[in-house]
This record gives sequence, structure tokens and C-alpha cells, in this order.
Amino acid sequence: MKKLFFAAIALLATALSAQTMKINGAGATFPNPIYTKWFDQYHNAHPNVEINYQSIGSGGGIRQLSAGTVFFGASDGPMTNDQITAAGFRIIHLPTVLGGVVPVYNVPEVSAELKFTGPVLADIFLGKITKWNDAAIRATNPGVNLPNADITVVHRSDGSGTSYIWCDYLSKVSAEYRKTVGVATSVNWPAGVGAKGNEGVAGLVKQTPGSIGYVELIYALQNKIAYGAVQNLAGEWVRASTETVSNAASAAAKNMPKDFRVSITNAPGHNVYPISSFTWLLLQEAPKDVARSRTMVDFMRWALTDGQQFAPQLGYAPLPKEVVALEMEALKRVRQ
Repeated sequence: MKKLFFAAIALLATALSAQTMKINGAGATFPNPIYTKWFDQYHNAHPNVEINYQSIGSGGGIRQLSAGTVFFGASDGPMTNDQITAAGFRIIHLPTVLGGVVPVYNVPEVSAELKFTGPVLADIFLGKITKWNDAAIRATNPGVNLPNADITVVHRSDGSGTSYIWCDYLSKVSAEYRKTVGVATSVNWPAGVGAKGNEGVAGLVKQTPGSIGYVELIYALQNKIAYGAVQNLAGEWVRASTETVSNAASAAAKNMPKDFRVSITNAPGHNVYPISSFTWLLLQEAPKDVARSRTMVDFMRWALTDGQQFAPQLGYAPLPKEVVALEMEALKRVRQ
């Protein structure tokens, strides 16, 4: 009887396992904290669905989606026309949340919050400003006792949407940066050392006195790393927060392109954080696996509505309602 009982249990387990739908995705580290939360919450409500996500960087997510090794990708930098053409199938960009990229630094001698202009950040990452007590940094931080210490620049070593956002902003405020470095998920850095993922940059800055890098806000908060205020287009010193990042999206929400590929760095307006961006989940419009497509569409509808409540607690800004409405319409184009 025991043998029959255990055999029945094994058969039941096999049957349940066979009914479990596993969907694999990969991409940006920028939204990984909220995606992890979302996939867990969705699984709790739908035990037969497991959405697995590899946080490997936007460049890796685009490559894996294009190669067909994952069902969905994720990126903080929209795919270029050439990348979409090379993939060989139609791809829909779906904004999921908004986030801010912040300049994080480790200057043990300084307890005050530092302020940076865009041109100063550009010159630091160009390797032109090499000391923490450089006149350009002192000018925006009067009264702060900045040390005569070398600056160690930390940047991403992998294809990164966070790098795309950072470079997109710096290219708007510095003609030299635009010409020398440009805007892409992978660039040739003129200075510094590389680290993989937002996690890697945060970790390296935290353990390297004199360093400066850039990460998505939640990584600065989680790692308790100092991050600076940045001067916006209106001349205000603004720190990244859910409110100031949301402000950056206001204008874009009213003029959103149909394909959702839009830049909101250096946006105009009061109390706007200038290094803000949407982050996108990438889906095929006409995938062969209709069952998985139907599930991902259902997940996206949940993420765009009920799922948005989890954004603020993780350092992200929820999507404007106007953008959500446009995305709900766009999801109707996905085969399901």
C-alpha cells in the first residue's frame, strides 16, 4: 500500500509540475528589485506560473531576446531601429516604472551632501576633473572641506541601460561628452574602472575611498551610499526621489510616441530630477508561443495597475495614468 501511495504522490507531483508554466526573461539591473517583487507577487496569485528573470544588464537582455533564448527582455535604453531590424521580429516597448540614476560617491572626509552640475559630472567621467578639490566642484559646494584626493571613476563594464540614461543626460549637457563618448548601452569610457551591474558599481564605490559612480536610486538607498543633488534645467539643485522623478515624466506623458521610445533626461520644469527615465519590458508582438504570450500580457496588465503600488517603497515612481492607458491599448497588439 505504501508503494502505491508514494507512486500516486509522485504521479500527482509530476502532473502539477507539467502544468506549471515557466517564462524566462533577462535584462536590465535597474528595475530588478521591483521585477523580483512583481514576479513573486504574481506567482502567489498564480501558483502555476513562474516568471524567471536574469539581471544581466540591458545589453544582455536585448541580445538574448533577439536570439530567442528568453521570452522577454528588459532595458533602460530603448532598442535602436537597427537592433529591432536585426532581431527579425516586431518588438513592443512597454514602460514599467520610472527611476532616477544618481551620482554616488565615497569621500570619507566629507559628510555634507555634494552638489553637481551636469557639465562637472561630464568632465569627471571624461577624465578632465581628477581631484575632489577641483575648482569646479568647490564652486558648487561652498563651505565644504573637499580633500586633495584623486577621483576614481567607476562605470559599468557590461551593456547597460543605466549607462544609456547616464550618457544620454551627459550628452545633453556637454557637447564634448556627446562627441567623445556618445549615447549607447555600451560606450568606450575615457576614464575609470568597470563593474558589472548596478550591484557591482554600488559595491565598488562603497569599498573604494575617493570614488564616484552612477546607479539607480534604490541601489544607493539599499547600500547606504551617499548620492548627490544635480542641477536641473531650471537651475535648481534636486535630489532623486519618487516625486522628482515623476515630475520628469509629466511632459512626456502628454506627448508619448506610439512606440514608447522616449527620453526624459534633462526635462524642463520645477522640482524635476534631470537624470530620470522610464524602464522598458520588451515583448514580441507576434510570438509563436501564444500561451506564454497570453500569460505575459495578463502579467503586464497587473503590473501596470495593481503592481504600481509597490514602486514607491522600492524607490521607483509609478507610471502616469496617461501612459498606463496608452499601454493597455498597445497590449491589444500582442498575439494572445
